[in-house]
Amino acid sequence: MFGSSSSSGNPNGDSELVTPPSETVSSVAWSPKANFIVAGSWDKTVRCWEVQSSGSNVNSVAKAQHTAQAPVLCTDWYDDGSKVFLGGCDKKAFLWDLGSNQAQQVGEHQSGINCISFFRSPTAGELVVTGSWDKTLKFWDVRQPKMVLSHNLSDKVSCMDVKYPLCAVATENKKVTVFNLEQPQNPFKEVETQLKLQTRSVSCFIDKSGFTIGSIEGRVRVEYLNPTSTQQSFAFKCHRDSTKNLAYAVNSMAFHPTHGTFVTAGSDGAFHFWDKDSKQRLKQFKNCSAPITCARFNHTGDLLAYSVGYDWSKGAGSYNEYKSNNHIYIHPTPESEIKSKPKKKGFR
Repeated sequence: MFGSSSSSGNPNGDSELVTPPSETVSSVAWSPKANFIVAGSWDKTVRCWEVQSSGSNVNSVAKAQHTAQAPVLCTDWYDDGSKVFLGGCDKKAFLWDLGSNQAQQVGEHQSGINCISFFRSPTAGELVVTGSWDKTLKFWDVRQPKMVLSHNLSDKVSCMDVKYPLCAVATENKKVTVFNLEQPQNPFKEVETQLKLQTRSVSCFIDKSGFTIGSIEGRVRVEYLNPTSTQQSFAFKCHRDSTKNLAYAVNSMAFHPTHGTFVTAGSDGAFHFWDKDSKQRLKQFKNCSAPITCARFNHTGDLLAYSVGYDWSKGAGSYNEYKSNNHIYIHPTPESEIKSKPKKKGFR
């Protein structure tokens, strides 16, 4: 088991999406317009479901599926909810039209694409930004399609998040390059994460004043771009088992779209809700029987999707033990779990 996992594969009693991928889920993304969700997987598929919820009752319907030529590592939605961007180990970025079920190539790298985000620029129009293991960040005009800008980075891209106009790109050498997407020609800032080990996840604040960084050492850093007397950058430990002296990777983080609180999900199979402003944990959930690879809130913030599967944190030798344990769960998130609470002393 990972950490102090429950013997149950679904210890929190959450609803599971029907027909999940057969291999580890690398990316989940909710539509910005409705409760549709896509997941990219190492089984070379991107699948789309409609999620129907009423209170704690959640049901899902499989709607579409696209099969790529290689494992899919990242996904994002077009802003009207009609199309999905994807990238993966085939080194190519595609735009998948859900209506026609056709995919059009929109970009290409020299190595795998593990990060992709769509944004609409007031001056440049419809753009998608891709990060790759080839140590570059590229911007593509979706309408042409063609590359309009490329940046050489200091190392392989490990993760990226965009909340326009803020773009935070983390590389494997523990640096974060920050871009203002209104002027993407030059980086806005480069930040040393001050974490001891490699970065695994990054998420931008909803007010775009900073971002959180999660590492493979069970630690999160809250980074403000312009610290003030009341808003200072800090780090805290999480996803650890003190009884075994083990630290687990923080595989995924996401901010709630309304309350500005956030979720972390890790190799220990657990997810937690946090409040960076009051510096406390809002809720701790029971550990699943395998790592959590991704976690994302829907556009209204009342549902959290998280994927369970093997993340290779124990090496190839543990693959067979977890290869059939691939699930995507939907957790309803009432305000009592996720809303900010009064400040307390210290981070708890």
